[in-house]
Amino acid sequence: MAYVSDIKNHDARTEGLSYGMMIAVQLNKKDVFDRIWRWSKKYLQHPDGPREGYFAWSINPQTMKKNSEGTASDGELYFITDLLFASNRWGNNTGIDYYQEARFILDNMWKKDGTQDSIFNIINPEHKQIVFTPEARNYNFTDPSYQLPAFFEVWAIYAKDGHEQFYIDCADTARAFLHRACAAPTALNTDLTDFNGQPLQTRWMQPAFRYDSWRVPMNIAMDYNWFGKDKSWQQDYAKRFQNFLKSKGIDRFVDQYNPDGSQPDFILPAGGYKKLRHSLGLVATAASTEMIYKDDDFAFVNALWNAKLQPYQDGYFDPYYDGLLYLFSLMHLSGKYQLIQPHKN
Repeated sequence: MAYVSDIKNHDARTEGLSYGMMIAVQLNKKDVFDRIWRWSKKYLQHPDGPREGYFAWSINPQTMKKNSEGTASDGELYFITDLLFASNRWGNNTGIDYYQEARFILDNMWKKDGTQDSIFNIINPEHKQIVFTPEARNYNFTDPSYQLPAFFEVWAIYAKDGHEQFYIDCADTARAFLHRACAAPTALNTDLTDFNGQPLQTRWMQPAFRYDSWRVPMNIAMDYNWFGKDKSWQQDYAKRFQNFLKSKGIDRFVDQYNPDGSQPDFILPAGGYKKLRHSLGLVATAASTEMIYKDDDFAFVNALWNAKLQPYQDGYFDPYYDGLLYLFSLMHLSGKYQLIQPHKN
């Protein structure tokens, strides 16, 4: 078995584990995929009870003690898509029945309606949107970076669980949501919003474009590249986003902003550091938008190509989040992050 570690936070989380599996299936590394899946299933997936099929989102890999029993919805979103892709690429007769593992998560997801311990579906059926967490009050708002219309399209094609039209509707709803969430001239969204895309105030953080939000441009580029159902708006989005970052300096833009482009009063810390910086993760996802709107001189792609995954001047180093977004973007831009269709003999 194997796991992906968030080094700066001293844990392993479903975000990184499911990202590692996506990287493995895209790069045809079956052994890596299987090792991460076995570890995730053994130590994090709830085998029964109200949370059956869901995963605890964080664990200390040294003590194997869960930091939380709760679920972060993006982990399940990626695990299901990872497993469907693995089923398509490698089949289901090589030691792991990937399709049945995906269905186990999906089928249990559909059983959860809040009547047991306030545990819900990771998708709010009324709003047809993924929720921040499928628990109690967190079921009533969302994270724009969890809104991946491309993944719902994949589910509609390959899950074959009788909810095909619902998943297509979720994909369309996610696109409409992103129109609202990224409506500012800067194209920036906040990390958390209500289902209408309006910034959400929480007791722990002022609403702003922060770490989670870095993923939004890459997710939009993925949907543009795989399905192309919203090209006109996505091209306008990419142009607005690139123009904003250019206005701040292609080598100087920082990693947290208010939606209007001003700097937030509160700076969200990471890994014990509390500082605005020109972060590799955002440099990477910004570059992925050149798959949508091609800058005349490929400034963002060149910035990514010339960037290095190494400690910053003050010693801060994040090979986990910076590194995974860096690798995802390199894969997208090199054509190595694709919609994986069933293998044909």
